Amino acid sequence: NESDYTYSSIPNDVALKIASSLAVTDLSCLSCCSRVWRDLWGSDCLWEPLFKQRWPLLYEDVLKDPDFKGWRGFYIKQHKEMKDQADSVIKFVEKCLQSESIQVNDYLKAIECLKLTGFGFKDVQMLLLKPNLNVLLNLVGLHYCLNILKVPASDVMEALKSSNIKNRQICIKWWKLGRWFYGFRMRDEFHFRCLSLEDLASSKDDEDVLGVLQRGAIHEVLQVQISIVSSRSNAWA
Repeated sequence: NESDYTYSSIPNDVALKIASSLAVTDLSCLSCCSRVWRDLWGSDCLWEPLFKQRWPLLYEDVLKDPDFKGWRGFYIKQHKEMKDQADSVIKFVEKCLQSESIQVNDYLKAIECLKLTGFGFKDVQMLLLKPNLNVLLNLVGLHYCLNILKVPASDVMEALKSSNIKNRQICIKWWKLGRWFYGFRMRDEFHFRCLSLEDLASSKDDEDVLGVLQRGAIHEVLQVQISIVSSRSNAWA
């Protein structure tokens, strides 16, 4: 009888197996069902793999934290810290925007902030790859995943698709040092690309644009500007 079906009819190991297959949000909803499920929700065996998956770079250092009192509490604490850090990066980028564009040094500084904090792929998905944010913030998250975390391009493309932002477009302009020809330096070269986030993730562009952004204003790249695609930008493309 369905009305007689309770948690007590499920062995603990089976219940934990079911719970371990859930995402964090679903696991939290499960804890609201009953006191028994709430006790199960606090099990370290559920939260340790979730933490390791989300923050692999921080996992080895967790036990060194003097305030460590269990994986669930530490996960929640770390999530709040990552949310605060993401908010700081968002505010920084928005402050640096000039006519819907950002200079590459500020852009790279935002990426460096994510790296120093130990942002994981899941953090980027949850906090930066969102359609309600400026596309330049989406780009910061995409670049960080591909070049810093070395996330496979297929996984990044799937994240863009699930967030419904894969077709959002950005415009990259850069100037390269003119080449030397018979003792004379030619004029500096101007390059211009308008492309989607999906194109960047899948490397469909004919030049390594993310490589240009990573190099910034060094070597042969003199200046880089990143902006939101506008009707004016499309007219130049």
